[in-house]
Formats: sequence, C-alpha cells, structure tokens
Amino acid sequence: MIQLTESAISRIRQVVEHEPNVGGLRLGVRGGGCSGLTYAIQFDAEARPRDNVFEFEGAKVFIDPKSLAYLDELTLDYKKDLMQQGFVFHNPKAKHSCSCGTSFSV
Repeated sequence: MIQLTESAISRIRQVVEHEPNVGGLRLGVRGGGCSGLTYAIQFDAEARPRDNVFEFEGAKVFIDPKSLAYLDELTLDYKKDLMQQGFVFHNPKAKHSCSCGTSFSV
C-alpha cells in the first residue's frame, strides 16, 4: 500500500480536472540513474489491465505489479516553493538515494 499527502492528492486532482486526457498519476520504477533504480512518474489517461490502482479522495495512482514491489510503503508528497515544485518520494525501502531524490537502491 502507498500513501499520499494532502498536497500530493490536491496536485493530482488539480491536473486531472484541467487536463481532458488525464485520469491519474502513473508511478513506476526503472533501471538506471546514479543509484541503480529511477522513479518514473507521469500523468496517464487510465490504468492498464494489470495495474494496481490506488484512489485517495478522488486522486488515482496507477502502479504496475513489478514496480509495486519497490514502491510498497511509499509516501508521495508534493512540494512547491520559490525554487522548485514537484513530487517528492519518501520510500522506506530505499537504502541509498542520490541527492536529486529520483534515483535509489534497495
């Protein structure tokens, strides 16, 4: 199971409301990056047949079965300040991560 902060829920709902072909946020994991694995994140129209679908107050998140093994127990946040904005991953399964926060190892 994953968790979303109120800020992440709000951001997903905002994008879905304003983009006609967006149904939710797709999270995944791919090989690569400076720590071995990289988070993949994009907005998508709908879930794929084998996806795990999580819904939080109307905000949907799609995760493929292989990625869920690395993302289970993840908390996704959304931060916005004067310098940057974006989703932030808090993954208790990540033993090491790079300074940019998008690459990790288990």
